[in-house]
Amino acid sequence: PRNKCGNQKSCPQNYFAFKIISGAANVVGPSICFEDLVLMSSVKNNIGRGLNIALVNGTTGQLLKTDTFDMYSG
Repeated sequence: PRNKCGNQKSCPQNYFAFKIISGAANVVGPSICFEDLVLMSSVKNNIGRGLNIALVNGTTGQLLKTDTFDMYSG
């Protein structure tokens, strides 16, 4: 059976499934999946170098905001 976000195990009831992939230099971009919905990825064109952050409501699971912080350029 397939689990949310491609995880190996399913999450217990009342828990959210998520998967964060950091990427590999300029070859593979980072991605953030939450409850089987890709929030950030190179396909969605909403990632950048540095820290990629998705703010999600911990009670409802609703995406509130995504942003990137370029730690290289300051």
